[in-house]
Amino acid sequence: MPLNPMNRREFVKKSAVTGAAVAAAGTVGTGTAEAAGRRHGRAPRTWSFSILGTTDLHSHVFDWDYYKDAPYSDKAGNSVGVARVATLVKQQREAKGEEHVLLVDAGDIIQGTSLAYYFARVDPITGKDGKRGPEHPMAVAMNHMRYDAAALGNHEFNYGIDLLRKFEQQCRFPLLGANALDAKTLRPAFQPYAVKRICVPGAPDIKVGILGLTNPGIALWDKDNVGGKMVFPGLVEQAKKYVPRLRALGCDVVFLTDHSGLDGSSSYGDALPYVENASNLVAEQVPGIDAILVGHTHVEVPSYTVKNEETGEDVLLSEPYCWGYRLSVFDFELELHHGRWRVTKKTAQTLNTNTVEEDPEIRRLLEADHELVVKYVNTPVGTCTEDLSAAESCWKDVPIMDFIHQVQMDTVKTGLSASDAALPLISVAAPFSRTADIPAGSVTIKDIAGLYIYDNTLYGKKLTGAQLKDYLEYAAKYYHQVPAGTKVDTATLTNANNFWDYMYDTAAGVSYDIDIAQAEGSRIKNLSYNGAPVADDQVFVVAVNNYRANGGSGYPHIATADIAYSSTNEIRQLMIDYVTSKGTLDPADFAVTNWKLTQAGTPVF
Repeated sequence: MPLNPMNRREFVKKSAVTGAAVAAAGTVGTGTAEAAGRRHGRAPRTWSFSILGTTDLHSHVFDWDYYKDAPYSDKAGNSVGVARVATLVKQQREAKGEEHVLLVDAGDIIQGTSLAYYFARVDPITGKDGKRGPEHPMAVAMNHMRYDAAALGNHEFNYGIDLLRKFEQQCRFPLLGANALDAKTLRPAFQPYAVKRICVPGAPDIKVGILGLTNPGIALWDKDNVGGKMVFPGLVEQAKKYVPRLRALGCDVVFLTDHSGLDGSSSYGDALPYVENASNLVAEQVPGIDAILVGHTHVEVPSYTVKNEETGEDVLLSEPYCWGYRLSVFDFELELHHGRWRVTKKTAQTLNTNTVEEDPEIRRLLEADHELVVKYVNTPVGTCTEDLSAAESCWKDVPIMDFIHQVQMDTVKTGLSASDAALPLISVAAPFSRTADIPAGSVTIKDIAGLYIYDNTLYGKKLTGAQLKDYLEYAAKYYHQVPAGTKVDTATLTNANNFWDYMYDTAAGVSYDIDIAQAEGSRIKNLSYNGAPVADDQVFVVAVNNYRANGGSGYPHIATADIAYSSTNEIRQLMIDYVTSKGTLDPADFAVTNWKLTQAGTPVF
């Protein structure tokens, strides 16, 4: 369990202040002593270099939203895509010198957009029908940008190990994972670290050890793909093994790239013995680390320092948000002492990609791939009788969510054994996107992909009535408590306990109320099935996605529940197939209002 986990808002607020101060101070260039040494022909005594960092790119190549079929836009004015990151990288290399810059990523590269899905399933990089597969656009982009290393993210495993291995082959840089081990031999399944040399004319090279660490949660979230094949011990445990090894190899600087957040929390509770967001714990507990590039949590942390408990030295951390919104810049200054380099100063900041244009060479290399995906997502699959919006899905039972539930229940029903088919069948699903909208009229792949944005597959698991109530109580902690008689403001109602929308499940097939006036754990009221109260010992088959079924978000009972059904088909594709087969998406076929929010028994909406 995490030790003294820090509230995420606290460290984001603190790091924003630190990052602003660093940005105001400017970036590190070639030091004056270094330049003077060059002019007088002496061996330099000081040197500087930078490590640039990205994370959670999720196959955002261009500044484009495939779900909206339009340039990306948000309220904050952010831009996305490695094409813009590439421009910032060029600027850094031009300003500091090619030999002064390394480029590293912290994982989640090959999943997350329609482009990622296209090159994993539609025209997979592993090949199809005996034909050789294409090169992954992210491999093309990152090779062109000359990445030095990347950590494995948890989403790297979503499409299976074979596809990940093919991506690894296509990359001209190592995918690092010191805590991704072969399940049988317990030896590293991927390269644990890389050692890069910064050439210093007339002086010893600066050796930079880059250690990659991925997320232990893979063992739960992608159990179907990695079970029996790989295991994922903790970041602290593996860093304690490899950081001393890098120092023994003579590394002057030890830099970690962690696909793991900063606050010591775990969305899966104690389902695993290893912490999900452990970068702060690694910095505290493992001596010998200079800096850490942080990923996984999709937040911006320009600069953050953690004091190592053993040495008292400050470890510098930075997280550059996600999707190519930002680029982290770590600047190091070093001095030569008795033939060895030592770090004398280190700073970090994030740069905003909305300040630059896309790199034209990336655009030239990948325009054709992009156009293929645009054509694919605009493929019509049927029609819809009325507009279905997810705007209120986080506090109302809306038809667009019932569409997901219906597809899940229909699919699981067809695959149940005779005995399990006699059990009551229900469904649970989360509102992944409040901006999702299936329009009246023609329905395309992008309309459905925008509603179900993850590549989840489907399970049927058995829960008792008592367990189902526990499950729904856990979901209900998503709401802030609002006493009876107090006006409910939807702007502040949700996401209590850092419980994000993708973590909040609603249910179909049973009826229930969520009383937001009550304390957590006592909110589910009037839970019934077919008009009768649900009995504690009543057994249900629950249609649920693989992420949740394997323990994602820490829901009780579901990970250990008996399996009644499982499939490798993506739920999104099942939804596309549903519309294709019926021709028309009509909420009259599936929309049922079976849950509502109340305050002391009075409906809120």
